[in-house]
Amino acid sequence: MSLFATLSRSVALAVMLVMTSPAAMAQLAPTDEQRQAAVEIADSLRYGHYANINFDQQWSEEAFQRYLDILDGQRAYLLNRDIEPYRHLENDMAEALFEGELDDAFALYNRLSERHTTRLEWLLARLDEGLSLEFESDERLEVDRESAPWASRESELDELWRKRLKNDALTLALTGQDDEQIENNLRQRYEGQLTRLRQTESEDVFGLLMAAVSSTIDPHTGYLSPRQGESFDIQMSLSLEGIGALLQADGEYVKVSSLVPGGPADRAGVLEPADRIIAVGQEDGEMVNVVGMRLDNVVDLIRGPKGSVVRLDVVPAQAVDMTRSQIVEITRDTVSLEDQAAKGEVIEVMREGEPHRIGVITVPTFYVDFDAWQAGEEEYRSTTRDVAREIDNLKKEGVEGIVLDLRNNGGGALQEANSLIGLFIDRGPTVQVRDAQGRIQLYGDTEAGTVYDGPLTVLVNRLSASASEIFAGAIQDYGRGIVVGASTFGKGTVQTLNDLSHGQIKLTRAKFYRISGDSTQNRGVEPDIAFPSLIDPERIGESSLDNALPWDTVQNVQYRRYGSPETVLPTLLSLHEERAKGNPNFRYLERQSTLARQLREQHTSVSLNREQRQRELEAQEAEQLSLENQRRRALGLPELEEWMDARSDGTQDDEADTESDEAAPVDRAHVLEAAEVLLDYAHLEKAQRMARR
Repeated sequence: MSLFATLSRSVALAVMLVMTSPAAMAQLAPTDEQRQAAVEIADSLRYGHYANINFDQQWSEEAFQRYLDILDGQRAYLLNRDIEPYRHLENDMAEALFEGELDDAFALYNRLSERHTTRLEWLLARLDEGLSLEFESDERLEVDRESAPWASRESELDELWRKRLKNDALTLALTGQDDEQIENNLRQRYEGQLTRLRQTESEDVFGLLMAAVSSTIDPHTGYLSPRQGESFDIQMSLSLEGIGALLQADGEYVKVSSLVPGGPADRAGVLEPADRIIAVGQEDGEMVNVVGMRLDNVVDLIRGPKGSVVRLDVVPAQAVDMTRSQIVEITRDTVSLEDQAAKGEVIEVMREGEPHRIGVITVPTFYVDFDAWQAGEEEYRSTTRDVAREIDNLKKEGVEGIVLDLRNNGGGALQEANSLIGLFIDRGPTVQVRDAQGRIQLYGDTEAGTVYDGPLTVLVNRLSASASEIFAGAIQDYGRGIVVGASTFGKGTVQTLNDLSHGQIKLTRAKFYRISGDSTQNRGVEPDIAFPSLIDPERIGESSLDNALPWDTVQNVQYRRYGSPETVLPTLLSLHEERAKGNPNFRYLERQSTLARQLREQHTSVSLNREQRQRELEAQEAEQLSLENQRRRALGLPELEEWMDARSDGTQDDEADTESDEAAPVDRAHVLEAAEVLLDYAHLEKAQRMARR
């Protein structure tokens, strides 16, 4: 692009483009502090990590490939000849790390940065020439190029980017934008990416390199820069003001991985796991496109003072095309202990015209007021204390059993998981923790007696992780109750945060095992009775993460069984399946889950023909809308005209009378069925006791 062409825009933009041209790009290099930190990270991984890491040639090959994937995972910038001068790192990555010789890894990034800059300028030049908005060809764009070979000629990438530019324009056109809006939005997107690329610092490159190094070992080990370390400390103290959503990078997009229970996003009900955020705006400001933006920069845009409003342009997890987005508003707030406190309720289950009372206790997280506890206060708040209080209240209500709802509970204080198990058993081991040397430490409940010894069901889903999995696994192993729902997350590892001379390293140091000897890692806890779910285990959960440590076993420990739920499980399963057939919400969940998987498997490319693209989208959404309206008709709810309306205000049934359990949101269906299963279990268990007399 000529300088004269750029002057047709603003002087500021012209200056920016000149500064970011390949000849003027700053060549980033590692600092002495980063070289030393690399050596310390290498030593930490070799001597402190749980896994027995062999820093051999195979590891170097994996680390180098991982670095390439992080730099250019879609094979869209670098040519094969750009990579060849650095191929020796396939053999030398370990040596470079241990000796702090990072120059070639930085040089490869610099080459990527030059290519990236040139490509963005190429895109802006196409806009300067006048964007052709012809969408009548039969071309298609491959949407995932992770396995594509590296291009050998620039003309190959020119063709790829011609299609990408066309797809970007078509995506905006399908949202109803006119030609001028499309051009302005694309220009803003590419100029923003160019500006952020120009602002890259040495610490950013070092972070990418260390991410490649650590993620070849396991997904929870990683380097934290001094800036990231400060953010981590804020998050751990729960004083961070934001929306209460955990985000992760997903290619060039930012994806919601989970919601903080009781946080602003959770309360608003407008975000779900696997949703993608494509733009962020402040209350009255313009939306900033965040496609291709670094994760920490997106987090900075979303973070803000309590009481302020952030707007997010969100593509729902079930959407198969990026054109189907909606703008949601969330008021930022802090997450208080009260927001995350355990809460109980009583629901009625009808059998043969008679009501049966079932207690439900929702436990969003495993928490403890550490400050009050350490200060010796007698009335400090904790999960165990709050659940015990709710159990007492439910006993007074005369419930026939209790459902403990651990859905979306991502864990927390291990001591609380142990003590909570103690409410339901009379002493005994709860979890085994194995370190890198193979030493096993046994944790357990040491207090005599129980708070509740009646029928118990534990409800879990894919977002039940860590301490939640320890609790559910122990209840299952002890035969203390029935576990229902979906397979849990599979987070069965323990991390520590260690200071480096520059930054910090989060290191996997140990692994959790159930008292039966089974690990909770990777596989999670399998429910006794599975419920359908819209959370896709291929996109959310430990097994979906690259290089997750494997499932394995250790020796079981001695423990007392409290019951034998497995003897009545076939009957429970049969009764559940019969109810599920007639449950509109369960039928919807099963069919929607199957449809989403089929659409994702089919969606390997997108049409660049407007009419064809529109037909494909309409056909896909017609199937989704049909499933939603089948459910609504069965529940006596008004039908929707568009599938996206189901999430228009953050509820699955915005017109439903939420006081009516029959017409309650899909999410509520799991609680109601868990109560049904529990009542079956209570009656079967009682019949067994009577038969033994």
